[in-house]
Amino acid sequence: MTTPSATIGLGLAAVGRPAYITTGRDYDLGDERSIEDMRARTYAVLDAAYADGVRYLDCARSYGLSEQFLADWLSDRPDVDDVVVASKWGYRYVGEWELDAAVHEVKDHSLGEFVDQWTASHSILGEALSIYQIHSLTPDSPALSNPALLDALARVRDDGYRIGFSTSGPSQADVVRQAISIEIGGAPLFGVLQSTWNLLETSVGPALAEAAEAGLSVVVKEGMANGRLAPGVDDDSDARRAVDRVAAELDVPADQVALAAALAQPWAAYVLSGAVSVEQVDSNVAASTVTLEPAVLAELVAHPEPPADYWSKRSQRDWS
Repeated sequence: MTTPSATIGLGLAAVGRPAYITTGRDYDLGDERSIEDMRARTYAVLDAAYADGVRYLDCARSYGLSEQFLADWLSDRPDVDDVVVASKWGYRYVGEWELDAAVHEVKDHSLGEFVDQWTASHSILGEALSIYQIHSLTPDSPALSNPALLDALARVRDDGYRIGFSTSGPSQADVVRQAISIEIGGAPLFGVLQSTWNLLETSVGPALAEAAEAGLSVVVKEGMANGRLAPGVDDDSDARRAVDRVAAELDVPADQVALAAALAQPWAAYVLSGAVSVEQVDSNVAASTVTLEPAVLAELVAHPEPPADYWSKRSQRDWS
């Protein structure tokens, strides 16, 4: 039997701002997208996740007001003192809370942006913040070749924070291998990484195994492929058909099968839920109770799309 080796965490990308690229937002959120609506929704999913045992919480500067929502939730619940809070810098949210904004976020991996965003994140989240990550490293990012920036990150590391990075795009594996080799001051710079791995995009898996072997905590994001593997979604892919077959056989929802496959990866420490409702939180967390036979897991991971195709489709998704 292939049992989960990781635990579910909660990502706030889909609740910290009114628009995102996940399928089904019109159904899940309707028109209730004001700041106070999204604050209340964030509180609800955080309450549900905490009650379900989730202790890893992920936000980012570009996730709208996710840091502020999380900080306020923690302030209102002083008994919650056992969570791990991670945030990310490198993108700015510029959507101005408009669903149809021409641009929702802008990437900037410069030293100046790090200083500004670290100051903001630390000011908002305070002592709750323990992990700070470069957001969405890709081969064209200047971050890993900027000595001044790397030294600044190392100073934050030496102050007791864990420095990490997230990856995106068809070359995730190359970026992971480059980043985990970096040492500053005689010690590895990075202790955490967050990569996209799901049954449609498995190419980074071997590199994530190497990262885990090197001592990094591996966090899986987009385990349901931005909704392509969610219940009730029509997606014409072999991976989706495999998920539906297994879900029917096990009599569980599709999200639990997709997330269970990620949880079963031996290199994974956390698999993020991107839930926007209490019901989705509860179902996602229940994936940790789904045990997949080795042959079933092998069937599930046997149908990925070519990475270039997967990321091309992702880049064409509308914000809604």
